[in-house]
Amino acid sequence: MTGCIICIGNRFVAADAAGPAVFDRLREMVLPQGVDLVEGGLAGLNLLPFLENGGRVVFVDAVCGFAGPGEMVLLTEREITGTTSQVHYDHGAGLPYVLAVLPQVADGEPPEEIFLVGLEGECSMETIDQAARLSIAVAANGLMGSG
Repeated sequence: MTGCIICIGNRFVAADAAGPAVFDRLREMVLPQGVDLVEGGLAGLNLLPFLENGGRVVFVDAVCGFAGPGEMVLLTEREITGTTSQVHYDHGAGLPYVLAVLPQVADGEPPEEIFLVGLEGECSMETIDQAARLSIAVAANGLMGSG
């Protein structure tokens, strides 16, 4: 596997439906060989097995406070894990927590690179499409694919 795109969020809550919307768009597209697509939904810690295959992982999710309304942002692992000073252990545990526990619980090879394509607020179909294309490029080529 070269890369894996994991779309997370809740398709039934408009403010958290960006990941599932991008997942739906990606299912309509042809992915490069070696790039897998996962509908992560609200899986939280159950996503850990998808992070034990090396390669590159691109999460797609709704974000708050990183860009203007309807815009998208690309964050590195360091930027993702630096977004919170609180560690949540309950069902509210988000992506920063999943990445924080990964080294302690992973059985396989951790990802070489981890990114987040974040969508701020409600997004147009054009932004959803741009996020899908960026996710593919980064999953296949890392930051070189984001340009």
